Amino acid sequence: MAKKQTKKVEVEEPQIEATNEMTEVVIEKPKVKTVVKENKPTWEIKDRVYHLKNNNRPLSYSIKTHGVHWFDEEKGYERELMYTSNQRTVFVDEMVGDKRLEHVVFRNGVLTVPRNKTVLQKFLSLYHPLRDKLFVEEKPVERAASQLEMLEFEVEALLMARTMDIDVAEAIMRVEMGSKVSEISSKELKRDLLLFAKRNPVLFLELANDDNIQLRNFGIKANEIGLISLSSDQRTFSWSSTGRKLMTVPFDEHPYSALAAWFKTDEGMEVYSNIEKQL
Repeated sequence: MAKKQTKKVEVEEPQIEATNEMTEVVIEKPKVKTVVKENKPTWEIKDRVYHLKNNNRPLSYSIKTHGVHWFDEEKGYERELMYTSNQRTVFVDEMVGDKRLEHVVFRNGVLTVPRNKTVLQKFLSLYHPLRDKLFVEEKPVERAASQLEMLEFEVEALLMARTMDIDVAEAIMRVEMGSKVSEISSKELKRDLLLFAKRNPVLFLELANDDNIQLRNFGIKANEIGLISLSSDQRTFSWSSTGRKLMTVPFDEHPYSALAAWFKTDEGMEVYSNIEKQL
């Protein structure tokens, strides 16, 4: 009996490829919220001095300490203020218990508040509606800066006045003294110029740097010696010798300011040269 031959069938097994890849696990860190702190100005504890404005120095002067209001920008409405001797705040809506109203009195225009009365200081420096209107807090640093600036103006004005040409000096002093400047000597003029520069250096420097001041003075001198004349209604400049009109003063302008501006025009420059020769 013949043997059956069996056929061996090979079955390929699926191959699994090995990889070296690693699964990356990401762990999220909790987010930390950064809080930015605002640098709010801190209240400096110190003695403070307050003055009535305009150098006002009455024997005694009381300011209102109740029934006044301050607009709170943060809350969006006006808050009633009251200064008391037994509360730690000036805001009525924050007060607790009875309120003992306290008076605030300036003596000879000055009020000194010691460092331990912080509530009163804040009432005057921050909230009172009349601060910087009726009274001001004395601030030595700002006061020193202002005084230094004024001293620098004074020095500059005095140096300029010392070397100033006599014609320019006359033009400036005519603004201060009017027609009397024509009656004083050159030494008196120089003295008065230096005193004016010392007394009011800011105005002096403004006048010294104003080109029209000399032209105004030139026109006034021409009128004083009779070369030109100004009509009685102060509307027209004319030649005194012929009566021929030179210019018409614009409405609402000072006659000599208008004349100074006219001297800068082509026609005015010819007239200026003519007057200068006669002067």
